[in-house]
This record gives sequence, C-alpha cells and structure tokens, in this order.
Amino acid sequence: MSHRRPVRRIRITVATAVGLALAAGLATTASATQDQQTMSAGKPEPKPTVVLVHGAWADSAGWTGVAKRLQADGYPVTAPATPLRGLGSDAAYLADYLKTVNGPVVLVGHSYGGAVITNAATGNPNVKALVYIAAFAPDKGESIADLVGKYPGSHLSDDPAAPVPTALNAVPFTQTDGSTGVDLYIKPDKFRDVFMSNRVSTSKAAALAATQRPVTAQAVGEPSVTTPAWKAIPSWYLVARADQTIPAAAERFMAERAHAHTVETEGPHAVHVTDPQVVTRLIEKAATTTR
Repeated sequence: MSHRRPVRRIRITVATAVGLALAAGLATTASATQDQQTMSAGKPEPKPTVVLVHGAWADSAGWTGVAKRLQADGYPVTAPATPLRGLGSDAAYLADYLKTVNGPVVLVGHSYGGAVITNAATGNPNVKALVYIAAFAPDKGESIADLVGKYPGSHLSDDPAAPVPTALNAVPFTQTDGSTGVDLYIKPDKFRDVFMSNRVSTSKAAALAATQRPVTAQAVGEPSVTTPAWKAIPSWYLVARADQTIPAAAERFMAERAHAHTVETEGPHAVHVTDPQVVTRLIEKAATTTR
C-alpha cells in the first residue's frame, strides 16, 4: 500500500494538470477569438481611392507632389490622363475610367479638370466627394469660356474682343473626321505669369511651358450638358487667391454655388504644383467623410 499511494497521487496530479491545461487552452482560444472579433469590428475601413484629374496646359505629372503625400498617408491614388479634346467626350472617358475603380472614390479636379469631374461623376454612386482645386465647376449650360470671363482678373487675354485670348497660341490640326480643329497653347513667354503667377523660377516655368498639353477651342467653348455632380455629391473647393488664369472671384462664386467646403490659399493657378501640402490636406479632409 505504501508503494501505491504515491502512484495514485501522481496520477491525480497528472490528470489535474491535463484538465487545467485543457481548460486554460480553451480559455485562451476563446479569448483570442474574442480579441480577433473585437479587432475585426474595430478595424478601420479601407481608405478611398483618390482620382486626380488634371486640366488644360498640364498633365498627370503635375500631381506628383500631391500623389506622393497621399500615398505616404496610405491612400490609393491614380491620375488618369485627360484627353482635352472636348468636355463631353472627356467626361465620358473619365466616367468609363471610374467604372474600373473599386470602392469609394474621392474625385479631384484642377482647372478644366473640374468641369470634367462635374460631368463624369453624375450618377456614379462610388464617388463620395468632389474636390475642386482652382477649378471650374460649371452648371448645366455653362462653358469654360463663360466662367473665365464672368469676373475680371484673368491674364489669359488683355483684349476681350480678340477671337483668341492674347496669351494663347492657336494651332490648327486635322481631326479624324477630316474637319479642322484648333489646339490652344499658352505662349511660352506668358506661361510663368498666367499659369504660375510668377511663383516658380524662370527655368522651371520654361520647362513646364515646353511640356504643356493643349486643350481644344471646342472644349473651352462647349457647354456642360449634364446635371452637375456637385448638386448631389459633397464638395470641397480650394480658392487660389493669386490665380491669374481663373479669377479668384470666379472661384469663390462657383464654390459658394456648389455649397462647397471652401478654403483659400495664396497660390497661383497651378497651386497643386507650388503648394502640394495645402492641396493634400484638403483632399484628405474630404476623404474622411467617405469612411
């Protein structure tokens, strides 16, 4: 008997230890599952995709400073090329492009790109916010030409009666249907003043002028034909007080009409190039409303 009691005590101890280990394991598993559920429930939603749309006399590369900052903050970013051939066709192109983007979208437009997003976003439920950066936000029936001439202050022309704004070069070209189109370029010696308000060096302005993409006269004069997206989608607007392409007064008019959340900065028309941090902050402010 004296030899069995220790064995029995050992068996009880082992059984007890196994039971305790199983109980602890089940408790740990349950706790981990609960923690996972809690983490899953509290996990932040994915950030919306920011789609950056350039305007006339620029290209997607102009968004580089903004795109880098957004990406560093965890935002998916894309900057498709705008054809700059006609407002209706450009908007249709962007509308098709937006169908390939999954999830919520913050749609950003600069300059003429604002008119494009105003038309392209209409009826797209994925577009949760519109952001206008020194941009056109036309109502139905309005053209870019209408809006830029609504208030004084643009340096595009010093002769309102001129058939082509005096700061622009008109370059005829043959369209695919055989008719003649007209491309509009900012004259190299006017680019720094009109587009950059003399906020960059002469050499940088010269490089930007040399690589500018023209917009057609058709696009500038073509009226917006859809119900503007800003009537249904929350909007943000950055007014560039030193803008010498679109007068700041015109920008304020469009922002107020769209009931946009508006901020102002002492920047030129190409404020996304000269002040990318200011532009990024406004985009991210708009993006928080989609989450």
